[in-house]
Amino acid sequence: MQLASQCRLLSLTILLLALSMPYSYAVLNYENEIKTAVFLSPKFVLGPGSVVNKYFFNVEFPRGHIAIKSFNGEVVDEAGNPVPLYETYLHHWAVGRYHQHKNARYGEYDGHQMLHQSDRIVRNSGLCQGDVNGQYFGIGSETRRTDTHIPDPYGIEVGNPEEIPSGFEEKWLLNVHAIDTRGVEDKLGCTECWRDLYNVTKDENGQLLRPEYKGGLKCCYDGTQCRKREGYEGPRRGLYLRYTVKWMDWDKTVVPVKIYIIDVTDKWKKSSGSSGESSKHDCQIEYDVEPCSAAGMDGHGSGCIDVKRTSALLPSGGYVIYGVAHQHSGSVGSTLYGEDGRVICTSVPIYGEGTEAGNEAGYVVGMSTCYPQPGSVKINDGEVLTLEANYSSTKIHYRSYVTLLPLGSRRITTTF
Repeated sequence: MQLASQCRLLSLTILLLALSMPYSYAVLNYENEIKTAVFLSPKFVLGPGSVVNKYFFNVEFPRGHIAIKSFNGEVVDEAGNPVPLYETYLHHWAVGRYHQHKNARYGEYDGHQMLHQSDRIVRNSGLCQGDVNGQYFGIGSETRRTDTHIPDPYGIEVGNPEEIPSGFEEKWLLNVHAIDTRGVEDKLGCTECWRDLYNVTKDENGQLLRPEYKGGLKCCYDGTQCRKREGYEGPRRGLYLRYTVKWMDWDKTVVPVKIYIIDVTDKWKKSSGSSGESSKHDCQIEYDVEPCSAAGMDGHGSGCIDVKRTSALLPSGGYVIYGVAHQHSGSVGSTLYGEDGRVICTSVPIYGEGTEAGNEAGYVVGMSTCYPQPGSVKINDGEVLTLEANYSSTKIHYRSYVTLLPLGSRRITTTF
């Protein structure tokens, strides 16, 4: 995130159920059939002010033809103790699916390069370009208090042998982006990746940063260092992402949902008078939130809010089963609107008020979720939606992030 203007991430995730699916299944309850497993990511090591943004391939995950019911994660130390955000800030984690040839053998490799060059990544149903926002699950600091469960009788179908190419097997990858803020000069500045605190001139690919780029993901990549207070020394320590997966074996009574992620930075536009898409999706992931002074506001009262909107067309509609937004500090909330202006889902941040992990004062520790009554919230085929992200402009932020993600066969789950 950036300094001068604020940089924010905002996306919405929705799970969709196809319009053709019946509702009679809704009486089913799978409580006794759901399995739970807790896994640890490979270890990553952080010292005061340091950053990791790692891609771990072939991580532990339930195997077989299954229906995923929920996925939650948190950072823990080597003793298994939850680590608070004011020590290690979890910028984001994301989980993706890919198909790998059974005879493939990889030694040391650049995780970033493999992720972007592979033609076997199995992404969600949209809407961003390429592999951008293609994850199945993923949030950030709000991970401990954001509900991710998918209500019965719905589930995310994975491991279907009919969808795995001959000679390949299904595997899972995990991306963890964490920032150690122990002993740093400015915790907020480090978590928002202010350029002057990281003292970088190039991005992770060696490209020079534009002079006007004041902060964001291009400043806090893997191996960078945020400025510490003079004289501060602290130990390096091993950490893990501990993640909990709930699932059940697939059977014909489970109703599949599709995942869609809508990114508020998407530059997609629909041509006037056209019934189809007029441009390609171009999700930027982050954007600047203008401070009050730039907008001519004094910062007092409720009027100092930066509002960003984007439009998105869903080729195939459905019924919304679930929706949630991903936002960072300074967020006020996000709303997804239908083409007629109706509210489909509103997701607002939960800010911590204490010191314990999951309730850290001043941090976004959760996002509210939408669980509409099945069949009550419908998105039509080809409907153009509007995603709106709201951030407070009373503080300096560099980059904002918002994403919307729906899931389902013919039912929609949304996350934004």
